[in-house]
Amino acid sequence: MHFKKAIIGFLCFVFLTVITATPVCAAEPPKIQGQAAVLIDTHNLQVLYGKNMHQRMYPASTTKILTGIIALEKGNLNDMVSVSWEAVNTEGTHIGLQEGEQLSLEDLLYALLLNSANDSAEAIAEHIGNSIKGFTDIMNDKAREIGAVNSHFNNPHGLPDDNHYTTAYDLALIAQYAMQNEKFREIIKVRNTTITRGDPDAQYHISNHNKLLDRYNEATGIKTGYTNAAGQCLVSSAKRGERELIAVVLKSEGTNIWTDSESLLRYGFDNFQRVHLIGQGQIMTWAKVENGEQAGVSLVTADNFSWNVPRGHHSAIRNEVVKNESIEAPVKKGQKLGELVFSDGQKELGRVDLVANKDVKRKVSGQWWFWPVIFISGLFLLRFWIRYRRRRKLYRRRKFSPWKSF
Repeated sequence: MHFKKAIIGFLCFVFLTVITATPVCAAEPPKIQGQAAVLIDTHNLQVLYGKNMHQRMYPASTTKILTGIIALEKGNLNDMVSVSWEAVNTEGTHIGLQEGEQLSLEDLLYALLLNSANDSAEAIAEHIGNSIKGFTDIMNDKAREIGAVNSHFNNPHGLPDDNHYTTAYDLALIAQYAMQNEKFREIIKVRNTTITRGDPDAQYHISNHNKLLDRYNEATGIKTGYTNAAGQCLVSSAKRGERELIAVVLKSEGTNIWTDSESLLRYGFDNFQRVHLIGQGQIMTWAKVENGEQAGVSLVTADNFSWNVPRGHHSAIRNEVVKNESIEAPVKKGQKLGELVFSDGQKELGRVDLVANKDVKRKVSGQWWFWPVIFISGLFLLRFWIRYRRRRKLYRRRKFSPWKSF
């Protein structure tokens, strides 16, 4: 059975080294009016389109994607948040919060992500971080954790600040991370909802500012943004079949923000196809294990790997097995012992961990205590033998002594 699996794995490996699937060129990309843009696949973060995607830009209210996901991770939706004077007096879009008013964190999140309310952002930040500074510290830590290393956030809402900036690519990473949270997904796709407020005359009807949800049937989110400094901004997502894409357009003008975003998403779906290159648990190679009870162990893929390729254009995708230089027992099942590296001959496309498919115990002679025990045991045996020989000689002397009395 193991031999059959190994043969299948070897054949798959040979096949993958010659498979024709990765892009040389794609169809003509759309003309984007926005100053910066990017299109990524949410599955593997592959960039399908980029325009000034690493250029520092003002994010405006797309900032609230990060504010929202932090609130969901660190807060409780049923928490009652007390609104401060500072939150009430936050500039920009708001829902008219009043000092001392209490709303649930869940209602504030709907106001934040649909209505883009800056007063809600401030109230959430104070509740989660105890202060705006405390919350922005959390924001910047989370951004670095996600990989958005060219960003810095100085407030929870995105009002202009020289020290508050991001890039189209970083926003795509933040959005991809946020979209892994089911509650976040649930909120951003809602068109209209109501929230609970104590004052019957207060605004309780909340509408989503993201018009792409109505313009483009496959749209699933995510967040709009606008200030004079940032221009029109939109982080959008759409799903077709098993593929989901995220588009970011920054500093566009007027209705171009919708056409730019829709054009990018259509471009990604219509001109690229996803090719499945490897499956999880596929045996790829064998590795020697030093001091193991078995001589070695099979290495299997820890995850799936797929790649988007332009329709009608092909070149060779190759892979290379890179094993750890030295593998010592004991080895645990699932322990990373190497990587499978995919490339198109010019650049690396991605990596999949190679892990042990079973445990390998350390053989007794390879245990650290084995030789000390052997040495000490040898000393005891030698001492016992010497004492035995001495007693034997003494016994013989006494037995044959001429002074022995009768």
